[in-house]
Amino acid sequence: MKVYFIGAGPGDPELLTLKAKNIIERAGIIVYAGSLVNRAIVDEYGSRAERVYDSSGLTIEELKEIFREAASLGLDVARIHSGDPSIYGAIAEQIEMLEELGIEYEVVPGVSSFQLAAARAGRELTVPGLSQTVVLTRVSGRTPGPSLKELSQQIKTRPTLVLFLSISMIDSIVEVLKKAYRKDTPVVVAHRVGWKDERMVVGTLDDIVARIRPLSMKKTALIMVGEVFGSRGGRQSRLYAPGFSHGHRKGR
Repeated sequence: MKVYFIGAGPGDPELLTLKAKNIIERAGIIVYAGSLVNRAIVDEYGSRAERVYDSSGLTIEELKEIFREAASLGLDVARIHSGDPSIYGAIAEQIEMLEELGIEYEVVPGVSSFQLAAARAGRELTVPGLSQTVVLTRVSGRTPGPSLKELSQQIKTRPTLVLFLSISMIDSIVEVLKKAYRKDTPVVVAHRVGWKDERMVVGTLDDIVARIRPLSMKKTALIMVGEVFGSRGGRQSRLYAPGFSHGHRKGR
C-alpha cells in the first residue's frame, strides 16, 4: 500500500503526466482537492477506485483517518493536488503524518501553473542578457508568508518574478515593485490558467492595476513580472551559435 501525491497540473486534463494517469487508474482510493483539481481527471481515469473523497472540506485529522483506512484495506491512494505538489502544495504536513503512521509515499511531479502561464505568454523565463533568475514567492495573507518588506529585498536584482496567492494585494505589491523595476516593466497576470475560463492580462507596472480592477480576480491568479515578458532577448544564447563548441558539437 502506498500514498501517491500527484501533481495534476493547473486545470487542463491533457497536462496530466502519463505516470500520474497510470497511478490514478489503478488506485483503490482517490483523494482530490476539489476546489482546484479538474473533476474531469477523476471521472476519466478514476473509475476503478472503490472510494473517492473531495479533500476541500476535510481537516488533516480526517485525511489521517482516510490514509489509515486505506492502509488497513491494502489500497493504494492517489492523493491528487493541483499544479506541482512541491510548490504551495501543502504536502509537508501530510508527509509527516504518513511517516508517523508508517505508510509509504511517493511524490509525482506535475506541471505548475507558472509554467503553463509562461507557455501561454510565449515567453522564456530565463533569457540571457535579461534575466537568468526566477523567483517564486508570495506575500503574507491568511497563511504566513514574506512581508512586503521582505519582497523588496528579494527583487533587488530585478529577477523574473512569479507571485502566487497574492492577487488580492496587487495594489501594494506594485508600489513595492516600482522601487526596483522600471515603471514600464512588463507584467502578466494569469487567472485560472489551464481552465476554459482562463484570462491573461498583459500590462506594465504603471497600468496593470487599472487593467485588472474591473475583472474581479480574487483567487487562483499569478502575477509575473520581468523584462523577459516584453522582449525575446534576441540571439544572446550561445548554445546554438555556429562558433560555440560543446560536448555534442564542435564550433565552426
